[in-house]
Amino acid sequence: MGREEMRAADSDRQAVADKLRVALDEGRLDLHEYDERLQRAYASKTYGDLQQLLTDLPATLPVQPAPAMADHVTRRWLMHIWASYFPTVGITTVIWVVSSIAAQELLYFWPIWVAGPWGLILIWQTIGGLAQQEPQKWQAKLDRAERKKQLKKERKALENPHEETD
Repeated sequence: MGREEMRAADSDRQAVADKLRVALDEGRLDLHEYDERLQRAYASKTYGDLQQLLTDLPATLPVQPAPAMADHVTRRWLMHIWASYFPTVGITTVIWVVSSIAAQELLYFWPIWVAGPWGLILIWQTIGGLAQQEPQKWQAKLDRAERKKQLKKERKALENPHEETD
C-alpha cells in the first residue's frame, strides 16, 4: 500500500486546510475555490485525496516572525498585562492626595497596599510569561480568533452573495 492510499488523520486534514488558507491569503485561490477545496479537505479519506488539493499550489514554508515583529508582540503583551495596573494606581494615588488636602495633613500612604502586592504579582507573571514564550502564545490565540472571525465572514458572504458587506 502506497502513501497515497493510507488513511489521513484529522491533523493531516487541518494541515492542508492551513495551507489552503495561506494560498487564499496570498491570492492564489479565490474565495469560492478556497471554500470548495476546504470542504473537500475535511471530507478527504486518504493522503492522496489531500495531496490532490495542493498539487497546483507552490510549497509554502511556515512563516517565522521577524525579530522586530517578535519585539512588537512582546511589547503589546506587556501593555496588555500591565494595562489596568497604572490607571488603578494613579486613581488611588489621586484619591490619597485629595484626601490629604481635604484633611490638611499628609495621610498614611495607603495606595501602597494596592500598588505593592499587585505589582509583585505582575512582575512574577511578566518574568514567568517571558520565560515561557507567553507573548507568542497570546498572539497566536489572537490570530486564531481573527482567522475564525474572517472565515465566518467569508462563509456568510458565500451563502449570501447578493448582500453587501461592510
